[in-house]
Amino acid sequence: MSENNEKKVHGVVAEYTSVDTLLSACRRVRDAGYQKTDAFTPFPVHGIDKALGIKPTVLPWIVLGAGLTGTATALVMQIWMNAIDYPYIISGKPFLSLPAFMPVAFELTVLFASFGAFFGMWALNGLPKFSNPVFTDPRFDRVTDDRFFLYIDSKDDQFDRGGVEKLLGDTETDYVQTVVDDDSSDKVPKPFFMMWGLVVGLSVIPLLVVLKMRVSHSSQPRFHVFYDMDFSPAKDAQQYSTLFRDGRAMRPDVPGTVARGEEQANLNYMTGIDMEALTAIDPSRAERLVRRLNPYFQGETEAAQELTDDEAAEADKKGSGEEPEDSSPVAGKQSASKAEASNADENAAAPEEAKPSVMETTPWLDSNPLVLNEKVLADGRKNFGIYCSVCHGMNGSGNGLVNVRAQKIISPDWIQPSSLHQETLYADKYPAGKLFSTISNGIRKMPGYAGQIKTRDRWAIVAYVRALQLSQNASIEQFKDMDDSERAKVLQEQADVKKALKEKADADAKAAKEAKEKADADAANAST
Repeated sequence: MSENNEKKVHGVVAEYTSVDTLLSACRRVRDAGYQKTDAFTPFPVHGIDKALGIKPTVLPWIVLGAGLTGTATALVMQIWMNAIDYPYIISGKPFLSLPAFMPVAFELTVLFASFGAFFGMWALNGLPKFSNPVFTDPRFDRVTDDRFFLYIDSKDDQFDRGGVEKLLGDTETDYVQTVVDDDSSDKVPKPFFMMWGLVVGLSVIPLLVVLKMRVSHSSQPRFHVFYDMDFSPAKDAQQYSTLFRDGRAMRPDVPGTVARGEEQANLNYMTGIDMEALTAIDPSRAERLVRRLNPYFQGETEAAQELTDDEAAEADKKGSGEEPEDSSPVAGKQSASKAEASNADENAAAPEEAKPSVMETTPWLDSNPLVLNEKVLADGRKNFGIYCSVCHGMNGSGNGLVNVRAQKIISPDWIQPSSLHQETLYADKYPAGKLFSTISNGIRKMPGYAGQIKTRDRWAIVAYVRALQLSQNASIEQFKDMDDSERAKVLQEQADVKKALKEKADADAKAAKEAKEKADADAANAST
């Protein structure tokens, strides 16, 4: 044990060789009423806070207060900026919109709470502290290896040097040492101030240069710190580029690319045609259809088109003066050409036989590829009401709002849309794939809706049209599982609906006829 009355006493430290002896000493010091104490161990020791009587830190409350301050700062700032000082008018939304303010409020809450935790820890621990008097003891170096130390600060209200040394000496320790001031000087070396001043002075130079450049003019171009970022080789949309043959900076999709969420290249599903049957009947048409619709072949088609253009350009360069090598007349060729001419005359004289149309020779799908359920029919009904009912009517009778308007104004070019309840449009005569193709590509004056309605929704419309047809033309065989009373009720409702539809159609026809007669009479009166 050493004593030094000339130097300032900072406290007393004791050394222990095990965790148990340290914890026992901590409990004795705590029970003695000492509060400004600390323990140093080479590894964390569970329960040492309780043994020393250390109270919970107030750091969580500091973090909470800083976080709430950040939240309030963010909300007040945004309310002032967006709702008071410079109101943002965006699509009629309220100026004070708390959901829109949450991201900034969250960021400032985290930022202020982090600052509170960091600087609060510094303040509570008395940091920064560049030295500690306990480091003057050479034996304290073993605290990071295999020794444990207990320290009582002289700032404790009950501190008495003699009493503390006696208290620690009664514990299981062989070493008690009074901690005094270090012998080294506490003055900061002068070269440190010189270096600090030099660093501050040098750091001001860039700021002065920037300020000078902001208020002065220069004949030299602006200095670019990151030249590759200011003049990036990246191209904007629709810009010209010399890197590619077509001169475009934007590149087309790689052949075979399918957009996320879109259907894969199932041509039966996309066209309503049985591609296997079409390949067997007309291979060339099937190949053209595959190349046009399948994205895998689009790259090859573009390359072939470019090659064809190049060959055509080469042919134009040769000029019309050059003749083929084998250009001499041959008797066999002349006779063949005469025979072909005579055959052509005979064929022209013969009456041309009517050939079936493409719509008739195409092998259409007979069934709907969708799994029919209530959702599919509901989607079909919704899209039918949006796109089809304006002409065909909600019940498919061909008397939609557009047709009513055309008849009212007596449009000479208007053709009434077909009724979907005609026998020629039933499933046995008009397959599902053909109806899908009609919706997609149009027919006669009806435009195609492939660009407006998704593929699945077009098939849903096909399913709903079939449901409409069954609802208006149900057969008695469909009610064989019903009771006699229920069957009679359904048949009566069916008859009532048909009667109402017929009366409405007759009334519309009569009104159209009367309107036409009136228009003719007005025209006759005007001419006379």
